Amino acid sequence: MGIELLCLFLFLQRNIHVQGNCNSGNAMNCEDCLLSGPHCAWCFQANFTDTSEIHIRCDTPERLVSKGCQVNFIEYPISKVIIHKNKPLHDGLQENNLDVTQISPQKLTVLLRPGNEQTIQINVRQSEDYPVDLYYLMDLSASMVDDLSKIKELGSMLSKEMSKLTSNFQLGFGSFVEKPISPFIKTVPEEIVNPCRGFSDDCSPAFGYRHILSLTNDSERFNEIVKKQKISANIDTPEAGFDAIMQAAVCKEKIGWRNMSLHLLVFVTDADSHFGMDSKLAGIVIPNDGECHLDHNNEYSMSTLLEYPTVGQLIDKIVQNNILVIFAVTEKQIHLYENYADLIPGATVGLLQQDSGNVLQLIIDAYKAIRSEVELEMLGDTDGLSLAFTAICTNGTVFPHQKKCSHVKVGEAVTFNVTLSLSACEKSRRNILIRPVGLSEALEIEIQPQCSCNCQKEAEANSSMCNRNGSLECGVCACNPGYMGPQCTCDESELPSSNSCRSSPEQSSCSGRGDCFCGQCVCHLSAYGLIYGPYCECDNFSCVRFRGLMCGGNGDCDCSECICHSGWTGEYCNCTTDTEACISHDDTICNGRGNCVCGKCVCSSPGVSGSTCEKYTTYVDPCGSKRSCIECYLATNDQSQEECSEKCKLVDVTISSKEVSMKDKSVQCLLQGENECVITFVMEDDEQGKTTIHSITQKDCPQPPNIPMIMLGVTIAIFLIGVVLLCIWKLFTSFQDRKEVAKFEAERSKIRWQTGTNPLYRGSTTTFKNVTYKHKERPTESATDLY
Repeated sequence: MGIELLCLFLFLQRNIHVQGNCNSGNAMNCEDCLLSGPHCAWCFQANFTDTSEIHIRCDTPERLVSKGCQVNFIEYPISKVIIHKNKPLHDGLQENNLDVTQISPQKLTVLLRPGNEQTIQINVRQSEDYPVDLYYLMDLSASMVDDLSKIKELGSMLSKEMSKLTSNFQLGFGSFVEKPISPFIKTVPEEIVNPCRGFSDDCSPAFGYRHILSLTNDSERFNEIVKKQKISANIDTPEAGFDAIMQAAVCKEKIGWRNMSLHLLVFVTDADSHFGMDSKLAGIVIPNDGECHLDHNNEYSMSTLLEYPTVGQLIDKIVQNNILVIFAVTEKQIHLYENYADLIPGATVGLLQQDSGNVLQLIIDAYKAIRSEVELEMLGDTDGLSLAFTAICTNGTVFPHQKKCSHVKVGEAVTFNVTLSLSACEKSRRNILIRPVGLSEALEIEIQPQCSCNCQKEAEANSSMCNRNGSLECGVCACNPGYMGPQCTCDESELPSSNSCRSSPEQSSCSGRGDCFCGQCVCHLSAYGLIYGPYCECDNFSCVRFRGLMCGGNGDCDCSECICHSGWTGEYCNCTTDTEACISHDDTICNGRGNCVCGKCVCSSPGVSGSTCEKYTTYVDPCGSKRSCIECYLATNDQSQEECSEKCKLVDVTISSKEVSMKDKSVQCLLQGENECVITFVMEDDEQGKTTIHSITQKDCPQPPNIPMIMLGVTIAIFLIGVVLLCIWKLFTSFQDRKEVAKFEAERSKIRWQTGTNPLYRGSTTTFKNVTYKHKERPTESATDLY
């Protein structure tokens, strides 16, 4: 007993970090259980549960132990990290760079269960005096003629400056122009020989990419090679730069890239680069294969046959071959290449002067920037694998969700925490690499998904517990083909029709909540309660609720209906049948003025209130409540006495023709009836509390209207109104006529017949002046001189 308790304690201590629930659902075997959630475990102990309760085998380890499952029969794989190689980081200068360790650990295995997380710690320290391979890849199109003259002594100057940063430096050179095919170049024979014809006689034919000098530490050789270079020309602005980068990256042997060195590729141009399907303009449709195609002259032999590489292809090969690209471009192109650099790990961009006068300083600055940053990159199959990074940089500064540290001095160590998790189970293993950008060393990680059950390896074939018709795997039967059921007792060839598990043809098998075995339904387990019934049509958790309690807490749910406990009733079982609270002081139910409903009085008499209908409310008029009875009494000629008695009984009163002189208990009432008559009566209560009404009188009743007189009055009024309207109309027309006559007379009096000159008259004679007549004109005689 003591040993068992010790084992239990150790088991629970091992899994103390695992907290949570196991939603096993309908897990019928060990693998399904483990896939249900990271907290689920499977008990494969024989006879642990009934055959109809296989689901109980899947639960958290703690619950399985509490249910009686022994610890050594619990299948619960855990996630863990196994480190295979962990050499310490080297510090300071190293004599042999082949033995430098810049990342630790170097190799490990992660046993990872879906839903679980495992965190590994990666330490990185850049080694001092690390070897550098620099390949200078230059655009030799005509626009770069002044740049070519500026770099003739670049090799010597660059070697001198780099010697201050590393003692092991190599330098190489390559160039590019454009694909030598129309429409990228002119195909006239004279233009092919000298594409610069018209502005320069010293120009070489166009070419795609040419490797000129392999990596060497001979800077003078570099200078000699550069001095011999000639420019070329093409038609369009973009160049074949990406073709050149691809070949420089994949032709490792010809370029001379070393394994244990920093690979720098300086890309110098003043134009954009073609990529992807641009080459379809020339009829080139074969995709770039990402392979090395340098011929015996070290020229790109497939330039006119293969398409330009896509940006994605270029990134893959740059990362695969551990190349760090430095884009040295002019101001017009810098924004474009900054976008490329954002996509290419480790790439940097520098502003190049028009004549490349600052290229030396640009390279030195880019190298220092690269060495001041440590960034991790992933290689391999990461689909479905989640990796979360946390960078711990200089002075212990933590940067969550980052895999890069900046402003790091060479020789300083930085740390990265990488959390791995799987979203789904996988049968096969996978391998990934995590390495610092630009370094050849990497951490090899093997991911082993923990989804299988070790108990399956101990399966008992043709087990007697499975009626020799199946294997006993992890405590449950895995039936042979043709058999089914929890114990493989059902022969599929002898099974009755599946309709035997349906309540009706249109219903699903076992109501969709069970499995049909041998013509009978085996209902599923539910976290909410019990599912039962011949067709799993019933449950004990789908009933109505009152105040959050099923069946109000006063009943049981049976096949989705509430069965109320004794003393309770109603759909929600929230209505008590106890009438004790309704009994009044005289031992009657609600004082005879109401009914006891759900333990409370519901008063039926108008104006009655109280817990036992014992009082009238203060705002109810006792006289007004008797109106229906009084009006019925006064209208006995029209209604039967029985109907009036019923109305009076409803208001608990009695009509009496005798006057009772109990003035201390009498109430004088006055009401206005429907016919606007004033009704007076006296209401008295006797010693038994019964109300009696007497002395009913009706007065001040309005007289009915005199219809003939009303009609005569209306007729006379209409006549008089007509006469008045006619008089008014006559007066108005007379006034208008008089006004018009007066206006006419006034106009006529203003007319006067006069004999003056008619302004419209024109004489019949016309006088003209003879301008050629030179005699002095006689003065015109006036009309008075003639007489």
